[in-house]
Amino acid sequence: MSILARVIEPRWERRKDARPGELASAALELFVERGFAGTRLDDVAKRAGVSKGTLYLYFDSKDDLFKAVVREGIVSRIVEFEDRMRAYQGSSADLMRLLVKTWWQKIGSTKLAGITKLMMSEAGNFQELANFYHTEVIVRGLALFTAAIQRGIDSGEFRPIELQHTPHICAAPVLMLMLWRNSFDLCGVEQMDPDAYLATHTDMLVRGLLADKRKD
Repeated sequence: MSILARVIEPRWERRKDARPGELASAALELFVERGFAGTRLDDVAKRAGVSKGTLYLYFDSKDDLFKAVVREGIVSRIVEFEDRMRAYQGSSADLMRLLVKTWWQKIGSTKLAGITKLMMSEAGNFQELANFYHTEVIVRGLALFTAAIQRGIDSGEFRPIELQHTPHICAAPVLMLMLWRNSFDLCGVEQMDPDAYLATHTDMLVRGLLADKRKD
């Protein structure tokens, strides 16, 4: 092959060994930019620098690719914190603060937050994906808050409180911040300070959970 031929050789032909992770990374960018409906597999392959045929070696459909993005990006981080929680030795109040902080650092402040916004806006049009996201992300994410609260109740650090709605209330402000950062912040309407916002949230949250004898 001539030098010129090698120079103009299509990028995807030089990278036929692209890993699924590289394809998932390209898909994440496009899902966040264009939404699920607006993302085409041709464009994902192009951004990853591979042929569409190469993409199909790893993923059977756009649905499968989206699930891989969620599992690799979000679910893997939930699993990490599940392991971290099992080994945690500190107070439940500090565990709750760590949970909120870690969720923001690992997911909320990254491009992955755009997937949350995508699901909020497009779930009604893609029921199977909505069910998948609910099971893999929402249920497991809320379970982290439930476990942290129950841990505090069992130790007497937190007051007894119902666990059906409380985990949702704990997570809601973090979700709101994620959506804000991927909407109004991008328009320059009002810039929010994530650290100050989350510090205020966790302060109110922990004070609301503490047993009365610990509030003095």
